[in-house]
Amino acid sequence: MRLVKYLAHSGVASRRASERLIEAGKVTIGGQVVTDPARDVGSDSWVAVEGRPVQPEAREVWMLNKPVDVVSTASEPGRRRAVVDLIDSRRRLYPVGRLDADSTGLILLANDGELANRLTHPRFEVPKIYQVTLRRAANDVQLRRLREGVVLEDGPTSPARVRRRDQQMIEITISEGRNRQIRRMVRKVGNDVASLRRVGFGSLRLGELPEGESRLLGRPELRRLWKDAGAMEAAGSEGGAR
Repeated sequence: MRLVKYLAHSGVASRRASERLIEAGKVTIGGQVVTDPARDVGSDSWVAVEGRPVQPEAREVWMLNKPVDVVSTASEPGRRRAVVDLIDSRRRLYPVGRLDADSTGLILLANDGELANRLTHPRFEVPKIYQVTLRRAANDVQLRRLREGVVLEDGPTSPARVRRRDQQMIEITISEGRNRQIRRMVRKVGNDVASLRRVGFGSLRLGELPEGESRLLGRPELRRLWKDAGAMEAAGSEGGAR
């Protein structure tokens, strides 16, 4: 197994973040610094990150219904809680993508860096569904502009799927993941977001999971996630139900 994949499967970080650790000289094999992410390693290779031994662990993916004012990081040095604080697991979990502190709803946490990378990489176009309550009733022109895509300061967005739920609530589906993208898109077309809730990620739906609660995904859900992310099999990922 390549070193970068080994680190991702060990729950150290995503593959891209693991590559950065390797390039920075923070990874050793048998006590020797290695900077080649393609280096072959196995369970007996004595891999360490910043002096701490690492080895692949059973992979877990959790769904959390994130409350407001909880941040999408693995740790939070300030007053706010981090999403990992709401998960009942001893694994080293990391958020799969981000959900703004002032947004709520479905966020995934995993120790499977390969799956996390596929789910968040723009190339795989994994859709995410949001329920958006607007400050003012949306008109047809605003909805049409969102469907066609708008030009933001960091470039044009892809067309979005938009469905009106009522005068001030719409459902938006996008496959991008830019910083505060939905809020910026809505502002660009002349409206503002009052509240934002993610209700879908790929084939997963938030359903009736209470706010602040989480659950471990089962194997059928993991297989569907891998398929969402452009792979036919879960590559040995483990899951259960809780």
